[in-house]
Amino acid sequence: MKILLIGYGKMGQTIGALAAQRGHEIAGIVDLHTSPATIADFTPATVDVAIEFTHPDSAFDNVAACLRQGLPVVCGSTGWLHHFEEATALTKELNGSLFYASNYSVGVNLFFHFNEYIAAKMNQFGGYDVAVREIHHTQKIDQPSGTALTTAEGIMRHFPAKTTWRNAAAESPAELAIISERTGDAVGTHIVTYTSDVDTLELTHAAHSREGFALGALLAAEWLPGRRGVFGMKELLGL
Repeated sequence: MKILLIGYGKMGQTIGALAAQRGHEIAGIVDLHTSPATIADFTPATVDVAIEFTHPDSAFDNVAACLRQGLPVVCGSTGWLHHFEEATALTKELNGSLFYASNYSVGVNLFFHFNEYIAAKMNQFGGYDVAVREIHHTQKIDQPSGTALTTAEGIMRHFPAKTTWRNAAAESPAELAIISERTGDAVGTHIVTYTSDVDTLELTHAAHSREGFALGALLAAEWLPGRRGVFGMKELLGL
């Protein structure tokens, strides 16, 4: 498979190395700092799929450029979801292929699955409050993380006492607190905590390296070509 990497930071480099191990070819790299190439330089004749990990400010434009070039695109950038409806409409208009996940780790997506299950059960039996905590490296720009937001959305779907989230301690019972920490080179830890008068229950995912994210992105890139529409990890993993 011929892959176009859009963004060649830590994630792009990890994906590139793992792609070579899996027998894929890096057909090109588009990166503001290391490459003069642009997305317009590539077509379906030269690239099977693009993988985009860049910046919240550039992600949508990169996704749109891929769709207009007819390239299936796997996007891992976070912090741009105010444009997601527009990206979905463009995918439909162009009969394109877009795969988006806030986190490509298989373990994290199982975490999302169990998070929703636990939220529904806690809501059923009552007596608990809930909060989310996320820890990332100091270079992570968006806050809360995309993974924390997906976690919060999953809770609120099944725990109707929480109607909105707040990136700080909750100021009312209806607010779901998301506490964000930025420290050192932490890869990413997400913790959902349910607390009652009698006990505490925690669901935690802690990433040890970026390879889990890279593998998930490559699994998505291997799965996407030939499909039309907007997809995510639920479709890939059958959840």
